[in-house]
Amino acid sequence: MRSAQGLGRRGDRGQSGAEYAAMVGVVSLVVAGIVGLSVPADEATGLKSAVCRILHPLSGAEACSSGDYEGDGGGGDGGDDGGGGGPDDPFVPNGDPFEPAKCLLSQDQTKATVVIQVAFIKISSSETVKLQQWSDGTVTLERVNETSGGVTASISAGIPGLKDWGGSASLSGSYVKGSGNGGQWLFNGNKSGDPQADLAANLEDAQKFAAYLKANDGCKFQSGYNPGAAMGACQQDAATKKPDLEPELAPDVDITKTSTEASGGVSFGKTFKGNGKSGKDTKGGKDGKGADGPKDLGSISFEGLSGAMTEDVVVMRAKTGPDAGKITFVYTFSVSGTAGGVAQAKGSRMQQVAVTYDAAAYDQEEKDDKPHHPQKLTITTSQESGDGPGVQTGAGANAGPVTIDVGGGGGTINSQIHTESAEVTLDNDTDSTAVEDWLRGRGDAPASNPLPTPSDAAEALDDDAGPIERLMHDKGKLSRLDYNANTDWWNASLGIGFGISAGQVSLGFKLFGIEMTHESKNQTITGDPTYATGPKSGGARPWVEWKNCTRTKPIPT
Repeated sequence: MRSAQGLGRRGDRGQSGAEYAAMVGVVSLVVAGIVGLSVPADEATGLKSAVCRILHPLSGAEACSSGDYEGDGGGGDGGDDGGGGGPDDPFVPNGDPFEPAKCLLSQDQTKATVVIQVAFIKISSSETVKLQQWSDGTVTLERVNETSGGVTASISAGIPGLKDWGGSASLSGSYVKGSGNGGQWLFNGNKSGDPQADLAANLEDAQKFAAYLKANDGCKFQSGYNPGAAMGACQQDAATKKPDLEPELAPDVDITKTSTEASGGVSFGKTFKGNGKSGKDTKGGKDGKGADGPKDLGSISFEGLSGAMTEDVVVMRAKTGPDAGKITFVYTFSVSGTAGGVAQAKGSRMQQVAVTYDAAAYDQEEKDDKPHHPQKLTITTSQESGDGPGVQTGAGANAGPVTIDVGGGGGTINSQIHTESAEVTLDNDTDSTAVEDWLRGRGDAPASNPLPTPSDAAEALDDDAGPIERLMHDKGKLSRLDYNANTDWWNASLGIGFGISAGQVSLGFKLFGIEMTHESKNQTITGDPTYATGPKSGGARPWVEWKNCTRTKPIPT
């Protein structure tokens, strides 16, 4: 198999060996990051094989031979184990205080995003709606709107050996920061004592309320000679969609969010050229009968690889419901990647820490500049992998240095999500201080990456285990869940760009661009939900059936 340097020596076919080595080096970094997202080696992943197929012509199988990432991480939202129960809780079989009270059975998520780009500036707006079914018969509806801004750029180069056919590859990257707000509504008004029946009734109420919110939002865009009258009629029509047991229009939980995302991608394409013979003499023509060289007519491209790293901070302030008066900070780090121009493959890892405080005490401590005292710690890790039919393509036309690009794609991805969670109630100052110090980076054992995982916490402790590992092992409610997920997506884009060429390498950016993306994802619990009982002889915590999770079945939507 030829090396990158070997290909580079064929100077008559493309760029120099140094240029090509640099190109392959950057591509390899992207590949290594994305392939590292694949699940353990004993599980076949479409992502890894797709990356290998795409990159094999460039740099050989070595680009895909990196080892699996050690530790847990990413995917979509997993199964929060909910509140715990005491020995007298009717939903704690056999009085086991280590069994979490509820689990996430199903989630429907819809996200719509619009991105506008002016030169190197990137601005986006998105709305995310989640409908979640829980095993205790309750349903939550969550809606968050977010705006973000940042910078983006791209670089492209010809592929050695494919110069005569117009083969090229390009790298792009962006960095954006955003903020958003929204709310969460809790539907638990139906309480018959049968969680399955309650789930069906509460889900119906949640769906009706979601339809009402959507219709009510549409009233904001009413226009005409008498907007006030039109607004009133519109709102009256929207009100007919309200459920019988409607919640307040104000959400039970106020949500604010900040996020930072760094993303990049690799695409491969073909440039089409004319023969340069227009029948007219042109400046620089050598024979007076035509132009010196072929004319660029346009291009077509396929997105080969893309990846993103995201850090989110979500603040949830509960005003009503079982967590009224609490404030929870949710810190999430996720890495995701997609591969394939025709068949799409996807992988992601997520690590999340949620810390809950008494809201009034937290606000006063913040005002007085005093240490905080958390009441609950939840650590969640998840990973997702899958593939499915889909395509992401683009086409462009050149007018001198200016290009007009049109892109789009769509498809379906079927994936599997594995989620683990550990919840610890901090009922004394020692535990509370240990968690706060760990979170803030104080003391001898600050929080680090990767986070301690619930599976590790179920094992017998080593002598060098830190305070958080010991807390999770001794007191944590540990759970494991698996989901099947189906994601339907589409996007469309239009851009006007400008490029500056230097040999085979060119720096390009968009003068203006707009892109719309829509994603609809459903995940449903599967497999055998389990939780870890209390420590047994030898220190290990056995995994057993999670009856509080299996007693209720998700309802298809």
